Amino acid sequence: MKTSGPLALSELISPATINLDLKGADREAVLDELVRQVPAIRNDPEARATLLRALHEREQLHSTGIGDGVALPHARNALVGLVDRPVIVFGRHAQGIPYGSIDGAPARLFFLLVAPTVTQHLAMLARISRLLRNPKVRQDLLAAESATEVLALIREAEAGM
Repeated sequence: MKTSGPLALSELISPATINLDLKGADREAVLDELVRQVPAIRNDPEARATLLRALHEREQLHSTGIGDGVALPHARNALVGLVDRPVIVFGRHAQGIPYGSIDGAPARLFFLLVAPTVTQHLAMLARISRLLRNPKVRQDLLAAESATEVLALIREAEAGM
């Protein structure tokens, strides 16, 4: 990962962290599916439980459903020691699930953000929020047919920011 310039989202996401077919029927189940996609903790039940607990605590403060069918689950603070580099897990749900979004719309696009430092956490959150303001980006992500296509769309959208 580059250390200078803006944080590139396309460097924090990979085919291994993309799930275009989330199955969960509710927020709990979807968060669990997303957490299982984090490569660094995939085989560590204790670390997954820690992340899930942090995500639930954050959701209790205020939903991370930002509207327009998008949710950005993230912990309130950086999770020091959980991951050694920032990672984004992208998930898509065909029907969408109730997520407590500000517009009441079901969430279909999920970006789970996990970072080892507060600076990286805030940079990721700001950058992904800015990227997803574009309705075309959201539509393209809903239509993407592969993880490779999702990565290309994010790269292209970032280049235009």
